[in-house]
Amino acid sequence: METLYLKKGEDRRIRSGHLWVFSNEIDISRSPLAAFSPGQPAHLADSGGRMLGTAYVNPASLIAARIVSRRQDEPLDAGLLRRRLADALALRERLYDRPFWRLCHGEGDFLPGLVADRHGSHLVCQVTTAGMDAQTDALLNVLDELLHPASILLDNDIPARDLEGLPRFQKAASGAVPEEAGIEENGVRYAVPLASGQKTGWFYDQRLNRAAFARLAAPGCSVLDAFCYAGGFGTLAARNGAGSVTFLDASAHALGYARRNAEPFCRDVETLQGDALELLAGLRRQGRTFDMVCLDPPAFIKRKKDAKQGQEAYARVNELGMDLVAPGGILMTCSCSHHLQEDALRAIAARAAGKRRRHARLIFRGFQGPDHPVHPAMPETAYLKAFLFQFPRQDALADHPVFH
Repeated sequence: METLYLKKGEDRRIRSGHLWVFSNEIDISRSPLAAFSPGQPAHLADSGGRMLGTAYVNPASLIAARIVSRRQDEPLDAGLLRRRLADALALRERLYDRPFWRLCHGEGDFLPGLVADRHGSHLVCQVTTAGMDAQTDALLNVLDELLHPASILLDNDIPARDLEGLPRFQKAASGAVPEEAGIEENGVRYAVPLASGQKTGWFYDQRLNRAAFARLAAPGCSVLDAFCYAGGFGTLAARNGAGSVTFLDASAHALGYARRNAEPFCRDVETLQGDALELLAGLRRQGRTFDMVCLDPPAFIKRKKDAKQGQEAYARVNELGMDLVAPGGILMTCSCSHHLQEDALRAIAARAAGKRRRHARLIFRGFQGPDHPVHPAMPETAYLKAFLFQFPRQDALADHPVFH
């Protein structure tokens, strides 16, 4: 293997455990990036020649190298995939009784470039980097060996591949991929779309946050599940006794699944399809309120340069959501933007409550579930934040001195 050398001082972050090497950290006079092909394995060394591990390289990407091992000669191959995936599988089987979870969460499972979800006997995988893409055949063989799935969907029609110079596509890599799968979460069975679904079919990262939200569902309460996809939050609240559920999403296809999932538990199911902000504003104009509101929007901040605009979008969503919470009600607000820190989301919610002159109690802080492990040296892998607020029945702040 060729050696990729870092500039002087650029090894500190790597020695602390981070797995990414950026192109501006590489000493291109000693190891020209142009000499490497996308996905090529390489030794990684500091400026003094001391070995830091084994990585794979993509000269066309801002993240020019991703470390796969701290050992000097352990490239990404079938053997490493088998060991890492077997370890990831063992952890999930300790965490969960039923086979419905994220099997591999990229850097969190020490396999950069791979996301894989298990929906019972069906797997959905996304390969996002050139180095992992080069090992696709080995990956499929290892997955078949470890799990014997009925099908594997390779869902590579994703923007992340653009950054690596990889083509987008979706294909059945193994077996006959069904239109949908039945999954179980928090004691509820959901139907979820596979090839036509969002991301890898289901957002397992919200499992614990759905449970925290739904356990507060009082018998007969009304629920608004905004940005609902297949209805994870609202359906679980209905199972716990909610009397009515309103699902709101841009996708009519997703809303069909939300209705199907909730109707076994609730007779009063409403679906609203369209732009979320416009629909939320419309509900406010109608004077409607709900005992429980969940806001689980897509990532509004996908790049650092979008931070200001994205924070404004989160602020608008939270203000509209709070307008729809009845006195004594519950609001869950979430963000999956890793560029938005937890304190920033909490501050956005606090400002929204202040603008709406409402008292708010923060009663729960949520994160991604343990099948989406966080790499402790990589804050980028801790992306999901969720807060549960309760608004007392006597919550008007009009006479509070801070508003005068």
